[in-house]
Amino acid sequence: MTQKSMSGVIAAIATPLDDKLAPDIPCAMKLARWLLDNGCDGLNVLGSTGEATSFSVDERKAVMSAYKSNGLPMDRLMVGTGAASIADAIALTRHAAELGFAGALVLPPFYYKGVPDDGLVAYVGALVEATAGQKLPIYLYHYPQLTGVPWHVELIKRLRQEFPGRIVGLKDSSGDMAYARSVAAIARDFATFPSTEACLLDARKGEFAGCISATANVNSDLCQRAWKDGDATAHENAVAIRKLFEGRPLVPGVKMLLGHIHGDTALARVRPPFAAVSAADRTAITGGHDAIRGKKAP
Repeated sequence: MTQKSMSGVIAAIATPLDDKLAPDIPCAMKLARWLLDNGCDGLNVLGSTGEATSFSVDERKAVMSAYKSNGLPMDRLMVGTGAASIADAIALTRHAAELGFAGALVLPPFYYKGVPDDGLVAYVGALVEATAGQKLPIYLYHYPQLTGVPWHVELIKRLRQEFPGRIVGLKDSSGDMAYARSVAAIARDFATFPSTEACLLDARKGEFAGCISATANVNSDLCQRAWKDGDATAHENAVAIRKLFEGRPLVPGVKMLLGHIHGDTALARVRPPFAAVSAADRTAITGGHDAIRGKKAP
């Protein structure tokens, strides 16, 4: 299987939950289609915004399967398959390959800290071997603030050398643009995605492959105008919406705003350990969003 690397505006799609806090598949499919029709070039399924690590392996596999069985365009979807357990990561990555996802986004095994590069190479190697038949593209997921285990530049180079053609890109959620640029400089064909839409005007000039953003759930139309057309006003408004979440819980905040935008409070449900945002944060986020969008308060 030879696939072109994903690019452009990619939303780290939220996972809607039912009243028992299980993944709400019909609602998830509806949200995915809406995002793909409203500015997203692709979706990152079951990433951090998708609360993947709060779900069991069986739950994650069921959500992944639903995208296939409901006819979503698999060539526009990458999926998070990293786990602390190598057996879980293998099972999830193999499932992604069998379903035809465009790539697996892989967190490092995140419980043990200070692990040697040899151990991380063995972890990635097991995923490469498990999907050798499909040659599933693997994107590394760099989020050291949560994992405590970085994908450092020399390790990435080693992985690309040891597994030619399989390690195709990286999502950088560190917020360190110097790091992102050093990763992007590894090779022209290494797709680097900062986690903020603030990078989009630089990305469209060729510096990055695009962005994979939590807030693209709620500003994807603006992001696409910035990416496709270089629309500076749209870019400014997209970044302003993202800034509404600074100093506030990002995932619960994004889900709450999704519920507000779509008029569906079910979209705002989160699974523990997350909790709903405070009333003050809700007012600030929804009010700020509506003001940026030019909507009048009721």
